[in-house]
Amino acid sequence: MTAKARGRRGSAARLGLMALPVAFFALFFAWPVAAIVTRGLRTDGSWQLGRIADVVTRPDIRHVLWFTTWQALASTALTLLLALPAAYVFARLDFPGRHVLRAVVTVPFVLPTVVAGSAFLALVGRGGLLDELWGVRLDTTVWAILLAHVFFNYAVVVRTVGGLWAQLDPRQEEAARMLGASPLTAWRRVTLPALGPAVAAAALMVFLFTFTSFGVVQILGGPTFSTIEVEIYRQTSETFDLGTAAVLTLVQFAAVGAILAVHAWTVRRRETALRLVDASVTARRPRGAGQWALLAAVLATVALLLVLPLGVLVRRSLDAPGLGYYRALTDADGGTFLVAPVHAVWTSLQYAVAATAIAVVIGGLAAAALARRDAGRLVRGFDALLMLPLGVSAVTVGFGFLIALDEPPLNLRQSWFLVPLAQALVGAPFVVRTMLPVLRAVDVRLREAAAVLGASPWRVWREVDLPLVRRALLVAAGFAFAVSLGEFGATVFIARPDNPTLPVAVARLLSRPGDLNYGQAMALSTILMVVCAVALLVLERLRTDRTGEF
Repeated sequence: MTAKARGRRGSAARLGLMALPVAFFALFFAWPVAAIVTRGLRTDGSWQLGRIADVVTRPDIRHVLWFTTWQALASTALTLLLALPAAYVFARLDFPGRHVLRAVVTVPFVLPTVVAGSAFLALVGRGGLLDELWGVRLDTTVWAILLAHVFFNYAVVVRTVGGLWAQLDPRQEEAARMLGASPLTAWRRVTLPALGPAVAAAALMVFLFTFTSFGVVQILGGPTFSTIEVEIYRQTSETFDLGTAAVLTLVQFAAVGAILAVHAWTVRRRETALRLVDASVTARRPRGAGQWALLAAVLATVALLLVLPLGVLVRRSLDAPGLGYYRALTDADGGTFLVAPVHAVWTSLQYAVAATAIAVVIGGLAAAALARRDAGRLVRGFDALLMLPLGVSAVTVGFGFLIALDEPPLNLRQSWFLVPLAQALVGAPFVVRTMLPVLRAVDVRLREAAAVLGASPWRVWREVDLPLVRRALLVAAGFAFAVSLGEFGATVFIARPDNPTLPVAVARLLSRPGDLNYGQAMALSTILMVVCAVALLVLERLRTDRTGEF
């Protein structure tokens, strides 16, 4: 086969790989979002673009925009302050239980936001641990929101920065020390510049997650605080003001696009830095009082900030004698749902399995196309678009599903399959991010040799790529499963009353008065936490690298 023929065959294979992911994101992401924006800004056949200025200049909306921005900045700064010492500890210090503790640190990140909100509600809310001991309540205050955001994003900094820190050659800093530099000066002049891109990438991801926060603010903030995401939900579900919701969606879309663009730039800088460092693991036993004190401080932070809220959550679920709250989950007479709350466990598992299958297929095909050396600029641009579902309002996507997918040929409004489709939108980017580095590491000469011998693109993938990326594929599926299980923003609109998911069930129980509803919410949150934690522990055994980085 000539080089020209192989080139044509490669282009056709690339287009074939991209066809399904492009169609999926066009139908189930771009179309629903466009439907909401069009419904909100188009009246009597004409566009009402002046509404954008009218909305963003309203005092209440300006307050929402300001609160969304400053709480995201405060959450990011607080997360960096508390998590950077832990990144050093996991990267440089070797101590018993280090790998188990790293898994514990990562548990909050894969938990649904409603579980994080429930855990802090049990800790700082009415009747919570602080209320019982000292009469202190922090729910409906900004401090509860900030602490919950740190709880949720602590692992982003630890694993992103710590993954790079573990690969930096410590001899460079030791050489600076031998030349007379103080420990602080050596760290500031040698280590910090190398860590800069990773710190910036982690900070941007934390800012993105907190800027678009929904479940945490909805549960802990009450009516007092509202982010853009929460306000979109209120405008669509409570006041049905689609014009305001559409404008806020556009504002959030623009902000997320800018954040992702800067994040892509920092990732490229980080990749350049990684080529300059030693990739060997450099952790050593703690030496001196300073390192032991730092290790003790990090362990205390993890215990108080991460473990304690989850422990209080479990304790509150056991408050009723004889596992009363868990037994009440089997009773459908409470009036909150059309079925017993425990039915949400089985429903969520079914939905998550279906969503994982979709995400693995879509994300795997996209990653295979992006990993090809001959990928053009248009294909590489699609890589950035794949991240948008993580930042664009899930509430908008969910409500857009109800509007856009209610007519033939895609009349899915009454279909159970609508929920897995929405969950797969969030899971697919995790599949791409997990599989893409591994696929790019596959020696292209192996594929070329198979193609020269006459193997079809499908057989090349089956015989060459799949054996090398099988473990990464399992890790990607695990992440997609955990993320799908906890998706809340879109599912809250499209989950049917007779088939609620676990996050939706928790939120609805928390919104109703009564100790029984509150206890059942704690019990369901505990079940959801256990399922996600088990999935994470399996991922820790399967992950392909040993640096601890995401």
